[in-house]
Amino acid sequence: MTMRPSCDARDFDALMAEVMATAERFGHREHVHLTWLAVRRVGVSAAVGLIGEGIQRTARYARVPQKYHATMSRAWVELVGHHATEHGEDDFTAFAGHHTALLDKRLLTRFYHPATLTSSQARTGWVEPDRAPFPWQDPSRRQPQDEEAL
Repeated sequence: MTMRPSCDARDFDALMAEVMATAERFGHREHVHLTWLAVRRVGVSAAVGLIGEGIQRTARYARVPQKYHATMSRAWVELVGHHATEHGEDDFTAFAGHHTALLDKRLLTRFYHPATLTSSQARTGWVEPDRAPFPWQDPSRRQPQDEEAL
């Protein structure tokens, strides 16, 4: 895994091209794949910015800037990053097969109340989980062999 301190639009575009080379459309699985690639290439902290800025730029370009959601973007990077660094699979298909809960686009509702996620504060900035802590925030909450529990 290559760690670089700063990333730009070209980095996001290159990751997007890599994901789309084998995909017919850009759905949730492709979002997770993009995030996994970013985390592996630049680390979780840099991936938060890279993915957030890339998605925000893409939404502006598509003339739907309201689709960008700051809390969801960061939460997904942190969730994918947690599992990517914990297990270190070198292949996305293996990673996705091992962490199937990440392929459920409703996963964040395990950690956030729906009203929190729909708030303008969550759309425009970071909001901590208000339903349950993330796995790395409460290690006693998760059994090591129970990936579905996240």
